[in-house]
Amino acid sequence: MKTALVTGASRGLGRAIAIQLASDLGLHIIINYAGNQAAAEETKVQIEANGGTADLLQFDVKNNQEVKAAMDKWFADRPDYTLHVLVNNAGITRDNLFPWVSEQDWDDVLNTSVKGMYNCTQAVIQKMLRSRSGRIINIASLSGLKGVPGQTNYSAAKGAMIASTKALSQEVAKRNITVNAVAPGFITSDMTSDLDENEMKKMVPANRFGKPEEVAHLVSFLASEKAAYITGEVININGGIYG
Repeated sequence: MKTALVTGASRGLGRAIAIQLASDLGLHIIINYAGNQAAAEETKVQIEANGGTADLLQFDVKNNQEVKAAMDKWFADRPDYTLHVLVNNAGITRDNLFPWVSEQDWDDVLNTSVKGMYNCTQAVIQKMLRSRSGRIINIASLSGLKGVPGQTNYSAAKGAMIASTKALSQEVAKRNITVNAVAPGFITSDMTSDLDENEMKKMVPANRFGKPEEVAHLVSFLASEKAAYITGEVININGGIYG
């Protein structure tokens, strides 16, 4: 059975993506979460309510050994399942103006997005290469393209994801594996809950924040056979704030 691993899938954007992939493409979903099992269970309940199937898999994307051990065990326990889609969604923000960004905040943000992408992709790429098929979708950000004041760490992390997306896509294209990035702007989620949406939306030509489901539809398309000739791309979804 074809499967998708979605990191950070317990809430927000990750949850919306997991639900959409199950609904649109009939994929079995591996719901990765770091600590909030109750929220991950809720994602699973919503997938199953729509007729889909899912597993919970706890690991910290920053920890290479944890990721490898969890994925190796999952592959061993489910020999009839094929990991076809990886969505590197897990990410955190620790916003501050650069002079006050601590080393810990710098490391945590980069390690979650960039080291997490490395760890999770390394854990599945050999399987994709052998099966000669796969979709890797990295959730980047407007910050990684435009740069956002107060987010030097997050901008660095997402910019690195974008550059890696472009390089890896060229390495694996001959094996029918596509690698793309999605760069959301302001999306209503836990990560934007501290922002003044009424004030911030004035910066957006569409005059609103995006919905997690709108990003999920784009990810679902990139994971489908319809997108088989699209690779190495960074697709903006930001209501026109930056192109």
